[in-house]
Amino acid sequence: MTDIVTLAGVVATKPENVRTSTGLTVTNFRLASSQRRFDRATSTWIEGDTNWYTVNAYRWMANNVANSLEIGNHVVLTGRLRVRNWTSGDKRGTAIEVDVDSIGHDLAFGVSHFTRLKAAVPVDQQGAPSADDAPEPDPLASEPQSPASDIWSSPVVGDDLSRDTQNSVPAASDDASDTEKVPF
Repeated sequence: MTDIVTLAGVVATKPENVRTSTGLTVTNFRLASSQRRFDRATSTWIEGDTNWYTVNAYRWMANNVANSLEIGNHVVLTGRLRVRNWTSGDKRGTAIEVDVDSIGHDLAFGVSHFTRLKAAVPVDQQGAPSADDAPEPDPLASEPQSPASDIWSSPVVGDDLSRDTQNSVPAASDDASDTEKVPF
């Protein structure tokens, strides 16, 4: 039986990317996950115990993890949990490992910029049209919509990220605050 877990934590060691003797690419790092709680009596945050995990990524994901993560990054991941007891001479311990299925930056702590990688094309197929060249259709849309009718496609302009309200839903009154004008 496989236990699937979702963890949020901080990358505690530099992701180490290695290639095994069989040619498998593996990246691993240590993840620190701390529990915090708010103590109302003292009005302070109290740090709880820290759980430590060894995170393993394989194949293409191993390369992406090694190129994307650094010490101190907050991440959220999902993967298969493995708990192993070990002995080394007179020392004993428990190793907790997670084989990653999915991982990314935790956007509660910052912003991230995603770049999708394209698969390598064999030499004999270069120049042939690819399915990756066409835009991906929205699987949730019942009918194709023009970008002009979609209020969420309004461009963000300026350095202050003010929203172009040309296509937005009109406010109920002219003296409504900006928060009340958001169409959700």
